[in-house]
Amino acid sequence: MLVNVADLVASDPSLGLARARAADPLVERYRALLEVSESILAHRELAPLFSDLAESLHPLVRFDYMGLILYDVERHATRLHILETDYPAAAALDLEMPAADTPTGRVVETQQPLVVQDVDGATEFPRVYEMLRSHRVKSFCLLPLTTAHHRLGALAFGCGEKNAYTSEDVVFMQQVAAQVAVAVDNALHQQAAGAYQEQLARERDRLRLLLEVNNAVVSNLDLRELFAAISASLRRVMQCDYASLALAGPESNHLQLYALDFPEGKGLIREEMNLPVEGSASGQAYKTRKPLILSQSDLARFESETTKAFRAEGLKSGCFLPLISRDRVLGTVNLASLGEGILAEADVAFLTQVATQIAIAVENALAFRQIEELKEKLAEEKLYLEDEIRTDRNFEDIVGESAALRRVLKQAETVAGTDSTVLIQGETGTGKEVIARAIHQMSPRRDHTFVKLNCAAIPTGLLESELFGHEKGAFTGAISQKIGRFELADKGTIFLDEVGDIPPELQSKLLRVLQEHEFERLGSTRTIRVDIRLIAATNRDLTSMVAHREFRSDLYYRLNVFPIVVPPLRERREDIPLLVRYFAQQHARRMGKQIESIPAEAMAALTRYQWPGNIRELQNFIERAVILSPGPVLRPPLVELKLPAEAAAPAIAPLETAEREHILRALEESRWVIGGPTGAAVRLGLKRTTLQSKIQKLGITRPTR
Repeated sequence: MLVNVADLVASDPSLGLARARAADPLVERYRALLEVSESILAHRELAPLFSDLAESLHPLVRFDYMGLILYDVERHATRLHILETDYPAAAALDLEMPAADTPTGRVVETQQPLVVQDVDGATEFPRVYEMLRSHRVKSFCLLPLTTAHHRLGALAFGCGEKNAYTSEDVVFMQQVAAQVAVAVDNALHQQAAGAYQEQLARERDRLRLLLEVNNAVVSNLDLRELFAAISASLRRVMQCDYASLALAGPESNHLQLYALDFPEGKGLIREEMNLPVEGSASGQAYKTRKPLILSQSDLARFESETTKAFRAEGLKSGCFLPLISRDRVLGTVNLASLGEGILAEADVAFLTQVATQIAIAVENALAFRQIEELKEKLAEEKLYLEDEIRTDRNFEDIVGESAALRRVLKQAETVAGTDSTVLIQGETGTGKEVIARAIHQMSPRRDHTFVKLNCAAIPTGLLESELFGHEKGAFTGAISQKIGRFELADKGTIFLDEVGDIPPELQSKLLRVLQEHEFERLGSTRTIRVDIRLIAATNRDLTSMVAHREFRSDLYYRLNVFPIVVPPLRERREDIPLLVRYFAQQHARRMGKQIESIPAEAMAALTRYQWPGNIRELQNFIERAVILSPGPVLRPPLVELKLPAEAAAPAIAPLETAEREHILRALEESRWVIGGPTGAAVRLGLKRTTLQSKIQKLGITRPTR
């Protein structure tokens, strides 16, 4: 029976309000209900609400723990959500169970309180009661938490003593539960609304990211600019610190880190690094074609050097996604965080969408780059071939029947079908380039470009650019990108004439191209691989140069795989009449003349002459003879040949003799080195090209040893 507090005070004012409240415990309980209402109004979150609730109820209800057990209608499961207790072990509980296996399920279903006065003797819900017993709970009370619209779960009280809860306690706790139900319902609604708003914001950011990726795809064809446009948005939306793009290299055993966005990095991870397919997280995603989410402990499983650098940078979690387009894996996009567990499995579906878009963009960018490179290469080939057409392209047919020439042609035919390097040696003007072209035309590479370069005709400072190309801005005057001769000769043959004049600083780079078939343009770090066949030629004694350390021995051995020595014209005199007739007819056709015969005495004189300039000298001499011949008979100016039979005049004028001896002395003192600070050109005070011209004019050749 509830006592009216006002009547009690009126009958005996001396008692005071405090004694009136003490006269009936129900007064304190109703007062507690008022405090519960005030707590509900003061707290929007459940955890502080239950803390205050436990403090208010402890003087009125016997309990050692108080808990909130929520009911999930869709999953028909219960979960211990909040627990106020003095037992640390019990406070750590996080229990979810099927509703049918719990007393909470019974309370939710019946909407009636459930009181167990002796937990030790309870058997209906063995798992729950066993847990209660393990935490020294002897009596147990569950009150339904229900509002007009929802069955939320139950409010639980437990005590370490048996028979702790009377019927009056249960009635009071039901009233508490009714108010708590309203607070729980409001809090859950607020949480749901907050979660919904957060989800909407996240979806908005992700849709915006997809839009930004799509915009980047259609507006950027340069791969680095494309990834720079994507990575900042990707790091912001996914809240990660690191983003990189790894693309498959020309070989299948590694990926190359092509683009990197890591503002807080220490520099241990760099662009152009190779990531092995075996032993790296990116490699596993590439190989399996499946996204890979890794924690710090997972990353420790990978032992590659790049993964060690990844961990040394402080990155603790990562997501590695394959870039797949039209069933082809192009590489991976990699995201990572300096914190643990930022990226979760739930993000994989969205990130896979992003990776698909990036894969399309990467494929387009790679195709564009390939088209641009092919376009540049075709433009360079066009200019090169136009230059070739403008060049005097004689010796297209090899003329001669001598045994020495047949021996050379047999060697050329033997080596043509291989990709072996050929070194053609011989005096100036013997037709080394003709032999090189013949090898190319007989080889499987005949349908591709034959690229030639005279190494002695290019200044040393520009030779590297001519051979390997350069990027825009690589040096002063490099106003555009240039494709080098090696890149131009890809799939074809490159002919390097006067290879003995390549300066020592370039010889090592040439050796690398021969061994590895790869190089970098000047001003670039991107490695270019080429498939070329090299034919080299020289009129210098490379063996002597190697002995004097003027030419790298390892490069010499790499060039000298298949040597061919082209004999001088004086050693194949039986071919001179054939060459004379061939050149006479060739020049006559070009000049619109008719040359029908050559006097026997003239042919004999031409055959006896030594021809120090070899075939080139003979060709020029016959051209002059055709010009001077007024009729159908060739009238060569034999007086210019200084034949041995004409002893009336010396073979060389006295001034030329002195000049020849002076040049020979300078060449011998410089060990036949023409250019450079200690070369013969400096000793004589001449330009290198001027000295070379005089050497050719005077017929000076280096003596063989």
